[in-house]
Amino acid sequence: MATISQLNVYPIKSCAGIALDAARLLAHGLEYDRHWMLVDTNGRFVTQRVLPRLALVVPALSTEQLIIRAPGCVPLYTPLDASALVSAKRIEVTVWRSTLSALDAGDEAAQWFSDFLGVPLRLVRFDPAAERIANRQWTGDTIAPVRFADGYPLLVIGQASLDDLNTRLMQKGVAPVPMNRFRPNLVLSGLEAYEEDYVDMLRIDAHDDAEISLRIVKSCTRCPVPTIDQTTGAPDPRWPHEPTDTMSAYRADPRQDGQLTFGQNAVVITGAGGTLAVGGEAEVELRFED
Repeated sequence: MATISQLNVYPIKSCAGIALDAARLLAHGLEYDRHWMLVDTNGRFVTQRVLPRLALVVPALSTEQLIIRAPGCVPLYTPLDASALVSAKRIEVTVWRSTLSALDAGDEAAQWFSDFLGVPLRLVRFDPAAERIANRQWTGDTIAPVRFADGYPLLVIGQASLDDLNTRLMQKGVAPVPMNRFRPNLVLSGLEAYEEDYVDMLRIDAHDDAEISLRIVKSCTRCPVPTIDQTTGAPDPRWPHEPTDTMSAYRADPRQDGQLTFGQNAVVITGAGGTLAVGGEAEVELRFED
């Protein structure tokens, strides 16, 4: 049995996350997770991979608005409800291999982000009329909708996995890294280190008695983002390639062509509309392969 120890949403793709005590689960993931995204002048998504200072953009949820703050900037406000943008211009955007329509959040938001990050950008919101589906190669018979996340509705990491990584870092004289380097939605305590690699299903006691089941579908391959200190928006100059260097010694995944993996992507099987809460227990079903 595992326990949910953290719930995190990231309203704007690649910006800071919000730790929640409870979160509504929808078919496409946690409510408001990656519903907004920044795009360049060609409509292509941008992330901390190229603009690490996105880590310094901190969103907050109010009753009706997403409040966005960054150092030296006045707060920016944009409506939570996509219907408030019914008259907004729709623009074509690209996130990885997906090209779809999105709602432009307006010139004020575009100027705010462009000024802070020093390049022309526009803030877009996922268009409820659009459709984006997770890769069926990995989800199989499950048709899993997804918003602007890299590929799947949820990312799950066991706390023991980070603890093990930090032990390895400290043995090298490197400072431990916090969980926010890996940007998970659900953090589980009670698993062995990397046990999530072998989980098939999670059946979770929902906050409102909904029967929630999540299926693990694919290991999460890792880009350079975990090297970025989320409090400074830059790698630590003492160890600019950590924790990637340490992970390269033991986290190459043959199922992912040798790419480094940390955490597992999951899809929602049952319980969409239910509420997850920190402290909720999850029954773990392991996957046994030949």
